[in-house]
Amino acid sequence: MNKFISIFSAGLAGSLITLGTYKALDLDRKEVVFQKAEEMPIIRQASNLPTAAELDFSAQAEKVTPAVVNIKAKRAAQNFAQNDMFKDFFGGSPFFQEPPQQNQPKEKENVATGSGVIISKDGYIVTNNHVVADATELEVSLTDKRTYKAKVIGTDPSTDLAVIQIKESNLPVLAFGNSDAVKVGSWVLAVGSPFNLTSTVTAGIVSAKARNISLLRERSNVPVESFIQTDAAINPGNSGGALVNLNGDLIGINTAIASPTGAYSGYGFAVPVNLVTKVVEDIIKYGSVQRGFLGIVIRDLDGNLAKEKDLSISEGVLVDSVNKESAAKDAGIHKGDVIVKVGSTKVSSVAELQEQIVRHRPGDKVALTINRDGKEILMNTTLKNKDGKSELSKSERKEIFELLGAEFTDLSAKEKKTAKVEQGVKVIKIFPGGKIRTQTDMKDGFIITKVDKQPVNSAKDLATLMEKKSGGVMLEGVYEDLPGNYYFAIGL
Repeated sequence: MNKFISIFSAGLAGSLITLGTYKALDLDRKEVVFQKAEEMPIIRQASNLPTAAELDFSAQAEKVTPAVVNIKAKRAAQNFAQNDMFKDFFGGSPFFQEPPQQNQPKEKENVATGSGVIISKDGYIVTNNHVVADATELEVSLTDKRTYKAKVIGTDPSTDLAVIQIKESNLPVLAFGNSDAVKVGSWVLAVGSPFNLTSTVTAGIVSAKARNISLLRERSNVPVESFIQTDAAINPGNSGGALVNLNGDLIGINTAIASPTGAYSGYGFAVPVNLVTKVVEDIIKYGSVQRGFLGIVIRDLDGNLAKEKDLSISEGVLVDSVNKESAAKDAGIHKGDVIVKVGSTKVSSVAELQEQIVRHRPGDKVALTINRDGKEILMNTTLKNKDGKSELSKSERKEIFELLGAEFTDLSAKEKKTAKVEQGVKVIKIFPGGKIRTQTDMKDGFIITKVDKQPVNSAKDLATLMEKKSGGVMLEGVYEDLPGNYYFAIGL
């Protein structure tokens, strides 16, 4: 026993010596104390906890579903094959996918489905551009089983939005909310027709805001992405449907899903309603989206880039270059400036800056706060259109172009040279329901050079000539990549 006590005492002394040595060598270390769960203060605020009634979304669902419609889009076989469920739309990414439209077509029946939201009692409906793109016929079904043919009023590939209309009155509508007021963590509902199952409601929360997932770059050279991210289940067929808050107000149009399979596996993305409002107003009022441009090349600023550029801040949007004769140039913005606010709204990413600017039209005055050499400067800019002018590019003779059912643009000098023509107007988009679609097999990209043998130099010329015609008209022109002249007769 005495021997055991001696050994134990020696071991204890050795441990104390070792511990003392460790302490001596570690005098500069800070002691880390972890607070145990039972020691943490318990917050009891029953008023902040959700009740059973607050987690019941039946009232919101009842309010919203009548204003969300099912859209069936018929497509020609050759056009559908080219789209191939929009695989090329995402640049080959297996993760970020537009919810593909349901009911993959048989050989003789190419019908895809999506969703839409009624925004006016007289039949205007907002949906996704990819829902109606290349459709030869659109059919809209309401929740009470009424069906209508629809016409395309206008589209915007840059935001993947479109406006269509049905002939009806006194329709249920959704009120527009305020997407700027939406907070991460807020409850939301997604309403649409996934897998062609109409009036489907799913719930989730806002997971993030101002997401740029490089979804639209294949369809537009000026894509605008500032999506609301949600974990509410969104599946094929939800495209164009409603994302609403717990008041039943529209806060976004569901557009895409993050998925390796094409079906829901975590997150969906919606165009914020404050952006939707601007696009819809432009399409209905002007026939096309009036986009204001600053005329700068920009990128997100982070800590690494700030260190590389020797900047005093690490959050904002860095100006990489400024175009000549641009709104930014006129305002005095320089390369190396960091944009931190648009008006009173803080912007910390390219997506946030784009969303704020795209809400404005050419000619609008916008206040920008920039950080230059560590100091904030307020600059007032007057936005310009894509042609460098501070004026709206209102569609000429909107009525005749709606009758024809197409969007036209003047030819550039380069396009004239490529097509080997002296004048002409290019057809950049043919919509379902118009004269061109229903009476001819004209394709996008056709260049109209003459109307009844009279030369056409611009879209304005085309409108003027067409308005003078009655009975019928002969459109003559060429395709850039095909030989010979083509002729299309249209009855007016």
